[in-house]
Amino acid sequence: MDHITFLVAVVIVTALAFDFTNGFHDTANAMATSIATGALKPRTAVLISGVLNVVGAFLSTEVAKTISGGIVDDTLVTPGMIFAGLVGAILWNLMTWLVGLPSSSSHALFGGLIGAVWVGAGERGVHFDMVVQKILIPAVASPLVAGIAALLATYFAYRITARAREKSVTEGFRLGQIASASLVSLAHGTNDAQKTMGVITLTLISAGALGHNAGPPVWVIASAGLAIGLGTYIGGWRIIRTMGKGLTDIQSPQGFAAEAASTTVILTSAHLGFALSTTQVCSGGILGAGLGRRLAEVRWGTAGRMVIAWMVTLPAAALVGGVSASVVKHGGNLGTAVIALVALAVAAVIVIASRRNPVSAKNVNDAHEVTIRSTTPADVGTAA
Repeated sequence: MDHITFLVAVVIVTALAFDFTNGFHDTANAMATSIATGALKPRTAVLISGVLNVVGAFLSTEVAKTISGGIVDDTLVTPGMIFAGLVGAILWNLMTWLVGLPSSSSHALFGGLIGAVWVGAGERGVHFDMVVQKILIPAVASPLVAGIAALLATYFAYRITARAREKSVTEGFRLGQIASASLVSLAHGTNDAQKTMGVITLTLISAGALGHNAGPPVWVIASAGLAIGLGTYIGGWRIIRTMGKGLTDIQSPQGFAAEAASTTVILTSAHLGFALSTTQVCSGGILGAGLGRRLAEVRWGTAGRMVIAWMVTLPAAALVGGVSASVVKHGGNLGTAVIALVALAVAAVIVIASRRNPVSAKNVNDAHEVTIRSTTPADVGTAA
């Protein structure tokens, strides 16, 4: 415990704060389609998803090892750099949540770390070959694979059930969605909770508390799983609305197909150590399911904004992480305190802005766009 300095403790708390934002930012990945089709009630959906995120955190540590000893040189990283990278990731998560845009929490984290380590340790601190192999290639391939799989699954689901009664088909696939959405939640916990595990493990390695290339201790696995599970239960209703209603008109066979395809891609990638974006995978699955049903409306404008956000996420978070790392590097403890206060102030402004147009479990299925109003409506409840 002698290695756990005040700065290391601050970094661990900040990492868990990012994990919490990852949870509510990505709840939509697992439950948006089930909520949109009525397979699960909103509060029931986020409860199931939160519990399974915690369970999933204990299933694998391959992605955590990729982050703690893969994309950056753990011998050159300092806790201050990691703190700066986490600030970039958290602020990007909050900004995209505010506008209901399902960007990648994973790429926000990777970008923040890459920018911070590049500024703090120089170009040699980042393993760009691993970034390409473990992050960029999966970022392009995974939504395409999930989309094609969901398209084919949707097509065959409607062909096989073409002569069945519509009510029976809807009820049957809604039951199937409970299972498939639960599997996505399990897969999300397996993939995304590991990213915070990797960051905390990297922090402990940089502080000398763990050996080079060490895996995450049990307490790190448990705390990361609980943080992402709690964030998931809070419910990222703004992004759930966009993914459930904004991309396409989802029916229960499509929801089942999208969730089954996404689960397969996420679990396979987690086993191989690919730190992919579950947001991109699930969005690709939903778009594929939309294309797989004849006459289904696909809202390409929303999809286009999402793709732009995906492209901007990593460099934007890297920029914030790099600037933060520069302040921390030259300002020491005072610089760290300044960055922490600025980040808290920006986060508070974002939360206050979200109150102008709250989205909750009660109105999550009302429309497919999230806007920021200038006045606070009196007839809606707490934002989430």
